[in-house]
Amino acid sequence: MNGGVMLGPLILFAAAMCLTPGPNVVMVTASAATFGFRRAIPHILGVTFGFAVIVMAAGLGVASLLHAEPRLHALLKYAGAAYLLYLAWRIARADAASGDKARGRPINFVEATLFQWVNPKGWMTAIGALATYTTVGGDAIRETSLITSVLVAACFASAAFWGGFGAAIAQLLGDPCAHRIFNWSMASLLVLSLIPVFW
Repeated sequence: MNGGVMLGPLILFAAAMCLTPGPNVVMVTASAATFGFRRAIPHILGVTFGFAVIVMAAGLGVASLLHAEPRLHALLKYAGAAYLLYLAWRIARADAASGDKARGRPINFVEATLFQWVNPKGWMTAIGALATYTTVGGDAIRETSLITSVLVAACFASAAFWGGFGAAIAQLLGDPCAHRIFNWSMASLLVLSLIPVFW
């Protein structure tokens, strides 16, 4: 990969894909708004680490396996959808299930990491970047590593930004009714993010 030629477009692609709303953005925002930024840090780090693993895996051959075995792809798609619906329910019920925040808990590092394997937007971003920015006959490990580095930096920046946004608007959510409306709105956005998966 010629970094001088491709790095600029790759950075723009990464920013567009990672900063725009998707399942991770919605979940991190809701988590930080409910539990505070500090308690959302493991979630942010799990998203970043898990995304790094799937980009590298896709670049080193897992994407070919998914194309070759449609049933495995379908399994991941439906498992991801089921887990997203569970998380949407959990977000919607966060305040009702825990009148005080100590009784609830944010998504942890392991859960956030594992979720990336069934996150449709994550796979779409990884495969899109690898298909567009790798070269025929190029050094696969070097190119995949560069793409992974750029995407992961954008992913971390996005998760941290939206986590900060969630923590900032928490000040406005002191009223239980406002917090309930926010949680249900975030849960609805998470469910809506499933539409492109099945469209």
